[in-house]
Amino acid sequence: MHCSSPKMVCETKIVADEHDAIQGNKKDSIIVSSSQMWTSSTPAPNPIEENDVRKDTVFIREFERTDHVEVRRIFYEGIMERIPNTAFRGILQQSQTQFLYVFLTLMCFVVSKSLTLTSCAPFVLMAARYFYSSKVIHNYLACALRTDMADIEEYYMKPTGSCFWVAVLEGQVVGIVAAQGREDDNTVELRRMSVDSRFRGKGIAKVLGRRVLEFAVHNNYAAVVLGTTAVKMAAHKLYESLGFRRTGGSEDYMLPGMSGSPLERLFFQIRYQRYRLQLREE
Repeated sequence: MHCSSPKMVCETKIVADEHDAIQGNKKDSIIVSSSQMWTSSTPAPNPIEENDVRKDTVFIREFERTDHVEVRRIFYEGIMERIPNTAFRGILQQSQTQFLYVFLTLMCFVVSKSLTLTSCAPFVLMAARYFYSSKVIHNYLACALRTDMADIEEYYMKPTGSCFWVAVLEGQVVGIVAAQGREDDNTVELRRMSVDSRFRGKGIAKVLGRRVLEFAVHNNYAAVVLGTTAVKMAAHKLYESLGFRRTGGSEDYMLPGMSGSPLERLFFQIRYQRYRLQLREE
């Protein structure tokens, strides 16, 4: 199985919530509550409100070695959600595939003359989509967990211009995001963003995204880029709310882990879209 370089982007389910911007640099720790946001350099809440604030405070800090198990768990669970999303929700974005499946269903009736068999055809097609979605995404996970997600320190913490952060709520890691610098075009790539499904709807994804933007500004990058195969519109709305603009994409994207066989192409298709946020002109 071919395993691509760690520059491959894999985005998981993201919830878009509105919050105010945060300021900071790579070494700042960011503290965010649902009622207000502040960096570690700004005053903390007054003592009367401190206990209430702590309950919903999200703390953004750099990855530590002890976070590895939780980071891999959040990444794994987020990617696994893509199996049903890609198999069932994804077909709504693929008009050609819909027409092809209708044609195959009609051909089933023409050949068999059986309403019973014909009525079963759509279920067989959806089952095949789920099977191939599961196969490809499991292969992709295996690939990711052997490359950058196997050694986060080596891929993100040691290289200059890259970093990996975690979001912590009540002492528990609940979200992750990475930034990987690209010297060839002076951009930084937003990667591996994921939020624990139990803690979505709190604006954590947006805070993580802003952390990457702050990092890019502090390190004088010209732009922030990302690529995503996310099916749900919440992810795309999040990127747009952060200031990203869509710059292109592909309707027939080859995800790492795909074999490219005819049956796989028939039952697994994924849309890849690129985004860019220009920070300054070169």
